Amino acid sequence: MVLLLGACPEYGCLVYEFMANGSLEDRLFCRGNSPPLSWQLRFRIAAEIGTGLLFLHQTKPEPLVHRDLKPANILLDRNFVSKISDVGLARLVPPSVADNVTQYRMTSTAGTFCYIDPEYQQTGMLGIKSDIYSLGIMFLQVLTAKPAMGLTHHVDRALEKGTFAQMLDPAVPDWPIEEATLFAKLSLKCAELRRKDRPDLGKVVLPELKRMRAFAEESMHHHSLSSTSPVARSPKFSQVSMQLVSSLELILHEIKPLD
Repeated sequence: MVLLLGACPEYGCLVYEFMANGSLEDRLFCRGNSPPLSWQLRFRIAAEIGTGLLFLHQTKPEPLVHRDLKPANILLDRNFVSKISDVGLARLVPPSVADNVTQYRMTSTAGTFCYIDPEYQQTGMLGIKSDIYSLGIMFLQVLTAKPAMGLTHHVDRALEKGTFAQMLDPAVPDWPIEEATLFAKLSLKCAELRRKDRPDLGKVVLPELKRMRAFAEESMHHHSLSSTSPVARSPKFSQVSMQLVSSLELILHEIKPLD
């Protein structure tokens, strides 16, 4: 969760910690000419989001439902560690309800179009699985870097036709197709129209996200070991810094020593 530093009631403003890399939405769509996120980083971010959401849902004595999960509300710090923000729409679910059907009738729906749980939108019944729908849509965007409108339909059709690789963000050249396909299928399950068909976050979704994160970290480890630069072996070393080091090494190689 993003650290809240203060508030200004007079203007209705909240002051959060500075998140140097902005929102996940900005980075997925490479706004400001930012470089694309690697697939390893995307898998890690997905696991972090799932962990943060489970924390909200397990809040005692009453679970918190975020109600407005979307890439714009996921902020990234200077090391691309992701945190959930904008919990202004979050609503406590009464414990008597949470222990049974984990849903609660609201007088009016709230959230962002394309990410709102269809059942919540139609019936006003709020529950922790309302967030799971939003999570599924957001994860599909993590894979494709495409707008949310109609994304579940397009991904589902691509999987059926065997053309899913064409749906993946083309800015990432080395997608692990098999793992990405598994991630897409999990995301589609999260975005099922009926709440009862969506998987449990703690028992089903998060264990798979953690497995994917471990797969990504292992890939990064092998990549760092193959590098000849000792600085590149640091797991937190940025792609920009890697480019700078390569340039410096090239310059130093071209400089002739003084007599």
